[in-house]
Formats: sequence, structure tokens, C-alpha cells
Amino acid sequence: MTYPRLMPIDLYRDGDHYVLNADLPGIDPGSVDVDIDGQLLTIRAERTPRSGDDVKWLARERSGGTFVRRLTIGSGIDTAGIAATYDNGVLSVTIPVSEAAKPRKVEVRTATAEQPAPEVAAA
Repeated sequence: MTYPRLMPIDLYRDGDHYVLNADLPGIDPGSVDVDIDGQLLTIRAERTPRSGDDVKWLARERSGGTFVRRLTIGSGIDTAGIAATYDNGVLSVTIPVSEAAKPRKVEVRTATAEQPAPEVAAA
């Protein structure tokens, strides 16, 4: 039985979005699949090893097969805005922060003279 292989990643926040970079050298770009299901982000890719009956391997250190990485993302993510690119063996996934989750300034209001004063019962 062959188990999916992990892919090394870097994940960081840059302003109002997160960036995930995954190393996937030698992967056919058509095999890369990025899915979001609720709060589960799944990255899957396939590396097909060279094969052939006439090949005599002297060294074979690059593994083939399926590479999978699953990440649980927080609730403050704009899942509709997630985008991915694959360039020079690196998959980059941009994960935007939702408007509701962005830091914001809260206005502090003061009481105005237009509000009626509380009534005090006469003694």
C-alpha cells in the first residue's frame, strides 16, 4: 500500500492575506488540485515516475506518487477569493482575510445633550 507523501510548505500572513508556498518540483501542473471544503483546504498533486522495461536504474531517489496536504483554516477567511499559481516547481496559494475579520477602528461615541436625563423620584 502506498501512502500519500507530505509536501513541505511555508505559510505566512502578508497584510490582508495569507500566502502558502508548497514545494512540488517535477509535478505535472495539470495534476495539481486545490480544494476548499468548509474550513478544510486540501492540496493534492501527482508525480508520475519514469518507467519502462528497458530502463536500468542506477539511482532512484526521487519518489513518485501522490502528494497531499490538508490544512484547517480559520473562520476569518474569504474562501471565495482563494487563488493558486504553479511556477518553477512551487505552488503558491493566496488566502485572503475576510472583511469581517480585518482589524478595524471602533468609534467611541459620547452622550449628547439631546438625550433626556433620567428622572429622579421626588421625596
